[in-house]
Parts: sequence; structure tokens; C-alpha cells
Amino acid sequence: MNLLHLDSSIQGEGSASRAVSAAAAERLRVENPAIATVYRDLVAQPLPHLTLDVLADPAANAELQAFLAADIVVIGAGFYNFSIPSQLKAWLDRILIAGQTFSYGPEGPQGLAGGKRVIVALARGGFYGEGAPGAPHEHGETYLKSALGFIGIVPEFVVAEGLALGDAAREAGIAGALSAARGLAGSTATA
Repeated sequence: MNLLHLDSSIQGEGSASRAVSAAAAERLRVENPAIATVYRDLVAQPLPHLTLDVLADPAANAELQAFLAADIVVIGAGFYNFSIPSQLKAWLDRILIAGQTFSYGPEGPQGLAGGKRVIVALARGGFYGEGAPGAPHEHGETYLKSALGFIGIVPEFVVAEGLALGDAAREAGIAGALSAARGLAGSTATA
């Protein structure tokens, strides 16, 4: 069993998404002690913008190969300027590859990466969930659902929000998300 753990927050040790993704990954390792983990910090080791040569040679695309080898993926994602960090977008550009993770057919696109479990630890400064005043501006969770759904994956989200609304709100948001991450089913089966 293989776990791919990614972090993309620029906030370093002060990052809520990094803390929550770490808790989720640890929960999975406790439940599955034999799981092999590959960790990638997309900020400390940033990927360049997508270029044609990456698309042209999927076998040489290390990010794609690591993703394809993973049974479970845990993603720590911040929410900046209404979307995901550009570091995470650069990684997604390397795994959303025609013929590898999706294909086109007479009925439209078909995801080829189903069967993987993907858990996203998402941290937002305000409240952007369904029904919140900021909901129309939320393009992080919605983008990840769309992009991962396109390749056949229904991601699970653990969201910490309200983090920029004062110390008490930050502590409550992080505590709730950490509790949810620690309570994740340890099973490797997809949701």
C-alpha cells in the first residue's frame, strides 16, 4: 500500500493545512502500519510551470508516476486569492494527462484514476462553505472536486476555515479539522 502526501501551503510551520494533512497521513499510517509513504513539499521543492515536453513524455513525468503508484493521496492545500496555491496547480498539471489519468471517448471524458482515495486538508481564512456569504468566491474546493473528478476520483475534504477571523476562530477551526482528520476511517478504500 502506497501513500503520497503533498503539502502546498506557503505558511510553513504556521500552516493549518500542513498540520491537518499531517494528522490525516498519521491516522492512515496508524491504521495501516505497512503503508509506504512518499512526501513532497511543493513549496520547498517547487515544480516549474507546465511545458509541452512534460505532456509529451508521461513516462519521464516523475510526479505522474508517483501519483499512479499511490493508493492514497493526502493533499494539504491553502486557499489564497479564492483558489489553490499555484504550487499545487503545477502538480495537478502533471497528473491531469490524457491517456494516463483520463481519456476522451464517444460519451465524453472518462477518468482513468478511479480507485484511489484522495483526502484534501483545505485551510481557508474566511467562511466559504455552502450557504456562507463567501461561497460564490470559493474556487479551491470546487476546483479540486472538478479536476480530481475529471480523472475519476471523488475527494474527501477536511476543511479548517475562519482562520483569519481572530485567535479564537483560528483555534476552533484548526481544532475541528484536526479532530476530523484524526477520526478519518483508516481504510484505504475510496469513499
